[in-house]
Amino acid sequence: MAKAYWISCYRQIIDPAKLAAYARLAGPAIEAGGGRFLARASALKAYEDGKAERTVIIEFDSLEQAIATHDSAAYQAALAVLEGGAVRDLRIVPGV
Repeated sequence: MAKAYWISCYRQIIDPAKLAAYARLAGPAIEAGGGRFLARASALKAYEDGKAERTVIIEFDSLEQAIATHDSAAYQAALAVLEGGAVRDLRIVPGV
């Protein structure tokens, strides 16, 4: 079974306190769902239309696991805390 990845690119961090509160809840929720953080930092260099804001890459053992973690009550609670604190693009993509 192919692995799956969450790729989250932050376009703008509006409220760092909300982002910190989100991270305190999201990290444990993602790890409980089987997610492994591969990258979690601001980009060192951005090309084309990219922005050098925070980027997070999380690996899961399957697409189903990645989707189930996103839809879990624990992760949805983390998203509620983040509401209005950041503009970001989260994608779930299958591995090759």
